[in-house]
Amino acid sequence: MTQWQREWAYQKYWVMAHSQQHYDAIRQLARNNQWSATKEARLKQLLAEAARQPPTKATLTTAYQHVWGYFKKRCTTAEKQRYLALLATLTPEHDLLGPFLRQLALKYQVPYLLSSRLLMENKAARET
Repeated sequence: MTQWQREWAYQKYWVMAHSQQHYDAIRQLARNNQWSATKEARLKQLLAEAARQPPTKATLTTAYQHVWGYFKKRCTTAEKQRYLALLATLTPEHDLLGPFLRQLALKYQVPYLLSSRLLMENKAARET
């Protein structure tokens, strides 16, 4: 995996949680697996722009539903019920779903998610 692929793996769900438009623009940059200094500069610009976009209920929901896909076939019934309850009450100001998904990533040892900015920032926010 190249450096930009690692960077995109780390940023992917975080960007999705902030802006679908920026997520789509970065996906277009990554198309064909060809990377350049120009694309690197554009990636940095898009990440900075996405950081200025606060998550909305819709963008958080979309990102968390993608993350949930890693667990939906192996979670317990109680975990599914908890996910649905937290999803129903999710707002950017009241986000208990992100920390719950991080707990599941730890429980089920999903390396891709454990190195995801979206879940790591949730961890950092809880520890402060």
